[in-house]
Amino acid sequence: MSSLVRPFRGLRPAPEYAAEVAAPPYDVLSSAEARQRAAGKPWSFLHISKPEIDLPEDTDPYADAVYAKGAENLERMIREGILVRDLEPHYYVYRLRMGEHEQTGVVLTGSLAAYEANRIRKHEFTRPQKEDDRVRQITALGAQTGPVLLAYRAEPRLRELLAAETAREPLYDIVADDGIGHQLWRIDRHDVIARLTALFDAMDALYIADGHHRSAAAARVAAERRARAGHASGDASWEYFLCVAFPHDEMQILDYNRVVRDLNGLDERALLAAIGERFSVQRATAAVHPARPGEFGMYLAGHWYRLAIDPRRVPRDDPVASLDVSLLQDQLLGPILGIGDPRQDQRIDFVGGIRGLDELERRVDRGDMAVAFSLYPTSMEALMAVADANEVMPPKSTWFEPKLADGLVSHLLD
Repeated sequence: MSSLVRPFRGLRPAPEYAAEVAAPPYDVLSSAEARQRAAGKPWSFLHISKPEIDLPEDTDPYADAVYAKGAENLERMIREGILVRDLEPHYYVYRLRMGEHEQTGVVLTGSLAAYEANRIRKHEFTRPQKEDDRVRQITALGAQTGPVLLAYRAEPRLRELLAAETAREPLYDIVADDGIGHQLWRIDRHDVIARLTALFDAMDALYIADGHHRSAAAARVAAERRARAGHASGDASWEYFLCVAFPHDEMQILDYNRVVRDLNGLDERALLAAIGERFSVQRATAAVHPARPGEFGMYLAGHWYRLAIDPRRVPRDDPVASLDVSLLQDQLLGPILGIGDPRQDQRIDFVGGIRGLDELERRVDRGDMAVAFSLYPTSMEALMAVADANEVMPPKSTWFEPKLADGLVSHLLD
């Protein structure tokens, strides 16, 4: 039986290039934003993760030439010594800082056998086009470059181990353009590596927080390689996928808010009356940051309201239906505003909490949206309960901050 996790020979920047290489995750920037962010930075990892920036502006980001360009850029950065590969397998300690928030995790490779057996647990559906894109990217590069964000139930012995490892100087200590701090340590001692592997192996499960498409794509690449080889190879590099795992109690989920284009034929008074049948409604004097689960803010016609759902409408025994995102959808967005499928309906949009409630006001005040809703953030405990029940969360349920950087450690497939 393969280990749940294992160390690997990380491909990472030479220390003097770390700040220039580190880049935002590939899926948080548009091509135009990536082109601007990488301007004047020949070693930015965006040249690998968003290689269309090095091709004409009208290039289809899914064109064969894009993936080929990414592979060419990766090879060049290795050849020039910008990226170097460690000689032995290691784990790496990765600390993120955003303002007063700090979280410390482990860069590792997770077992795809464990993923397929649901010991590395999912909570989202994936979209075929995004999955296909990641399969083509991994195949072209011969590497996994965007780490999957994992959570594990906090483990005191592991926390103690990581505290000891981070007492020394890090390999990298950089602050990115967005003010997020990134520190990385390499674990060198074989006894510490073995202990860390054993601590993870003793866990019931790991949980995918962000990166469902990357993990699904890694599983597909492994299946293709197994098929070509004609047999399974549990020790092969492609049987594991690149991850960073954090204790659940250090992770930070921000609110993921909603804006709706129209009132479904209702006027302001009729909307408030309909909502009042399912929620208590209080007009507020300032923007509403919900203080607890079951509470929502609503911005309508220049005014904020505090909504609290009737407790009798909360299904306590259902880990999905009891989520705030589900309650808002099932009790208000669907029956009152006519948003039947939030995945497909063009009348709804989603605003990450990192943008603040001012963004909700702006979208409504300028007239392109009619009403906005602020939500209490989904908890890590709720996410893990959904995954443990083998269920799927509604779309846009979680917004994790801070984000991992691309490029600090990659996993080459031998």
